[in-house]
Amino acid sequence: MKVTIDGQPIEVEPGTTILQAARMLGGESVPPAMCYYSKLKGSGGKCRCCLVEVSKGSDADPRPMPKLMASCVTGCMDGMEVNSASSQRVQDARKSVTEFLLINHPLDCPICDQAGECDLQNLSFKHGKSQTRFIEEKRTFEPEDIGPNIQLHMNRCILCYRCVMVADQLTDNRVHGVLDRGDHSNISTCISKAIDNEFSGNMIDVCPVGALTDKTFRFKSRVWFNKPFNAHRDCDKCCGKVTVWMFGNEIQRVTGRKDEYHEVEEFICNECRFEHKNVADWVIEGPRKFEKDSVINQNNYIRPLDKVVIATEKNILKGRDQDRKKISMTSVPLKPEEQETFLKGNL
Repeated sequence: MKVTIDGQPIEVEPGTTILQAARMLGGESVPPAMCYYSKLKGSGGKCRCCLVEVSKGSDADPRPMPKLMASCVTGCMDGMEVNSASSQRVQDARKSVTEFLLINHPLDCPICDQAGECDLQNLSFKHGKSQTRFIEEKRTFEPEDIGPNIQLHMNRCILCYRCVMVADQLTDNRVHGVLDRGDHSNISTCISKAIDNEFSGNMIDVCPVGALTDKTFRFKSRVWFNKPFNAHRDCDKCCGKVTVWMFGNEIQRVTGRKDEYHEVEEFICNECRFEHKNVADWVIEGPRKFEKDSVINQNNYIRPLDKVVIATEKNILKGRDQDRKKISMTSVPLKPEEQETFLKGNL
């Protein structure tokens, strides 16, 4: 099937969604996604960040779709034409959705462990506003220990349901979920500190905000101070392929390897994530490559740096030739009487 997104045609297989087709194209046409996760079945359709405008339904039915469609759950049709970054209507909708997601979100970025690799930060930077129209009181929750290695900050949660799906699809017994309804909905457990399964740490990796934090890395360092390396070890529970985040010769945290859309390539077990923080435990493969500029990229030493060239007039930073000659003169030409006064001073 042929689909056109922002004027760029692409051939896709039947069953491909608009978001998947846009990711095949890459670039600015890729809609943001806060709830969709390609590795999790049933994800998507909740955050409404990926709304796009379908200006042509298909060759068989060329009528445009009257409403903006969630690209993560809308399948492609042959001849479909989609406007994403090129549509002002879509840009306005994303700004509105971003404002809605930030209504109850606290200004925790200076102290949040997710800062620097947060999808909500990226979304608000691109589509957010500097001021808020929300004058009501934000909903608040106390931080909660939901397991030996995970702390939940429900104030930051945007209810994307990713962590619930990870527990449903990756573990045997899910013990947490969405409690209450409406504005009171929250992620929690019926029994405190109940999450102890072997793959529970993957909830941290899939969380797009700082709602689920690694207690072994909590307040230890900012992510842009660490250097990430791909590493592996022989593990009988998971693939053993991880990214280790190092500060000097110390491994401060271990995460799954993520692609350019911040999705884990392969899920890892808690033993690899929490219990192996020694360099000798891992075979270091090399520095992790980055897919785009980010705050973490400041410590990236594999990116070639271009020479800085300042395009100015000749010697404008050095000063004029006659001025430099005056400054570099060995002595000041003075008259004999002035020279005596100069040496003795004006006393």
